[in-house]
Amino acid sequence: MWRAAAALAPSAALPQPGERVAVVGCGTSWFIAMSYAVAREQRGHGVTDAFAGSEYPASREYDRVVAISRSGTTTEIIDLLTAMPAQRTVLITAVGDSPAAAVADEVVELSFADEQSVVQTRFATTTLALLRAGLGDDIDQLATSCADALTEPIDDLLDAEQVTFIGRGPAVGLACEAALKTREAAQFWAESYPAMDYRHGPIAIAQPGRLVWSLGEAPAGLADDVACTGARFVHHDLDPLAALVVAQRFAVALAARRGLDPDRPRSLTRSVILV
Repeated sequence: MWRAAAALAPSAALPQPGERVAVVGCGTSWFIAMSYAVAREQRGHGVTDAFAGSEYPASREYDRVVAISRSGTTTEIIDLLTAMPAQRTVLITAVGDSPAAAVADEVVELSFADEQSVVQTRFATTTLALLRAGLGDDIDQLATSCADALTEPIDDLLDAEQVTFIGRGPAVGLACEAALKTREAAQFWAESYPAMDYRHGPIAIAQPGRLVWSLGEAPAGLADDVACTGARFVHHDLDPLAALVVAQRFAVALAARRGLDPDRPRSLTRSVILV
């Protein structure tokens, strides 16, 4: 799916270098937007801001607004796209004939990455692969890295009583997403922080039986600081997007151990539709 998305990138209505861009989404889609926004700025492609769908600053102008919505039925995204006729809007979605698609200027459809699960996994990662392809990243190599993520051992992590995900740069959004997956699928206590900020308070909860899980390289000395608390430091030598797949597998395995259905979490639906 990542390779298929990369093949679409050259013809998709993705942001161009030099454009001022906002990327919006809700829940998982917001965290994917966060990761892309940082990656785009780091590569020098232009100012890129990420917002939760409900928090977009209406008075701010951009050359392009990219909305991410798997179902295209999320109320906040439909309302946002409807309210900005003067700005160029692009929707990335799995459903090309959705209500959000009807009010976007342009649509990038990833129907092949849709999923029946309430909990997003493959659509979210495929969307980020698409966006990273637009930045010139080697998605074929990234997909090969993901294959490695599917074989990383996780059974020895499942006895943990709590997990904190951390990351830097584009991995901050992915750490947020890893924690969300763990909460959604397994009803398990998970947090997320920028890795450099972790020592400014959150490390106080680290103790034996808990995990501190870094997506991407951690700041120098942090693994040693975590070891001093008795918590276990977890890191895989993978691109943070591939490392997210390991965290997704962790969430599914935790759900199974707890007798839960990871595809149909309590209190959640595929899309939040407000009436």
